[in-house]
Amino acid sequence: MDKRYMALGTSMLVLRLLEQESMYGYQIIRELEQQSRNVFQLQEGTLYPILHNLEEQGAVSSYRQTADSGRIRKYYAITPTGRLLLEEKAREWEIYQTAVNQVMGGVVFG
Repeated sequence: MDKRYMALGTSMLVLRLLEQESMYGYQIIRELEQQSRNVFQLQEGTLYPILHNLEEQGAVSSYRQTADSGRIRKYYAITPTGRLLLEEKAREWEIYQTAVNQVMGGVVFG
């Protein structure tokens, strides 16, 4: 899939995953791959700038926690601001998806 198209919705997808539970970076990457049946395969170099941007916006917060392996991991959690941003992005995505479907074949979903 063209990376330009992926960039449009990646922060929305990350927020949706974090709405389900707090996760560390590698976990987000793997969960996104699994839930998308490998359509979305992010590299760490792509994910972490997105997470940092969301953190700067106040959409996610982070904390460190020791895993069972003894390794300290940085977890990310969605904030109330992030939940509002997710709702906004989901509405924008629905408008975008509807417009694309109309142009591509007159099929409207939703």
